[in-house]
Amino acid sequence: MTAQERARVAEVAEEVQADWASWDPLRFAEEAAAAAHGLPLRLRRFLSGVRASEADLAVVSGLPVDPALAPTPAGWDLAAKTGAGRREELVLLLVGSVLGEPFGWVNQQDGRLVHDVVPAPGMEESLTSASSAAQLTLHTEDVFHPFRCDYVSLFCLRNPDEVGTTFTRIDALDFPEDLREVLSESRFRFYPDDSHTGEILNAIDGEQVLGNRRSTVGPVVFGPAEHPYLRFDRDFMTADRDDEKTATAIQVTHDLLCGAAERIVLQPGDAVFIDNYRIVHGREPFHARYDGNDRWLKRLNLIRDVRRIYAGNGARRRIIT
Repeated sequence: MTAQERARVAEVAEEVQADWASWDPLRFAEEAAAAAHGLPLRLRRFLSGVRASEADLAVVSGLPVDPALAPTPAGWDLAAKTGAGRREELVLLLVGSVLGEPFGWVNQQDGRLVHDVVPAPGMEESLTSASSAAQLTLHTEDVFHPFRCDYVSLFCLRNPDEVGTTFTRIDALDFPEDLREVLSESRFRFYPDDSHTGEILNAIDGEQVLGNRRSTVGPVVFGPAEHPYLRFDRDFMTADRDDEKTATAIQVTHDLLCGAAERIVLQPGDAVFIDNYRIVHGREPFHARYDGNDRWLKRLNLIRDVRRIYAGNGARRRIIT
């Protein structure tokens, strides 16, 4: 983005802030698409083109980040308490609303709409975005759920160690015919990842496992043959017992995904929009210092049709309950 465009985005954000005595991202989500009409035309055209073409990954660079940005919080809960990076989450809501409708989960980060992706002490080896020493393997966001996002958006506020976001496009894969046939069958069992807490999937058929986790069953590859979709998360999917063919397919697919992986290093002011149906993504490991200068992203889930969530909730709510 040009300096003039960046200034215009900042101006729109300031206008929104002035209208909200008490910032409420969930309420603002109802108005974000209308407010986004004030964004630079070139930005809106670019994102509208991404949506129309189903481009698998898009990056907007040069978005405004407060030069007096607060130190990186040591955990999302501290960010929530202090309101750190509030203007930046507003910017992400504005820009993201051109692509889709924002939504969240009642059992992720206490039901917050915009998440903070920061390392947290004691979570270094976890399989969540609060980790640092552990690599986040290539995965589909919320692979288990029929209302998973169409786009994962990540807005970089700080990344001094140039930690890479990894990703693999389904278009980069050449599945052998026998493997593709297996991947297209509803024989894979998907589970909620560790970022979800509490009882999950009360209203969705599936096997009860681990006390509070229900699985869903479906294919890995699906959708239009000429423009296929993908869902995969080796850490949170399994084959049924004694189904060696499916277990082998999971491992072979994981190896193919890793072999075709690409890498992008987000800089402050960069926002990446990842098509959650066309790309799996991950993150490189890094050393967290907890000195206020660690990597810090804002994350927002976007869905092309929010009525899918309303119907699933049985109420007009953007937070999946």
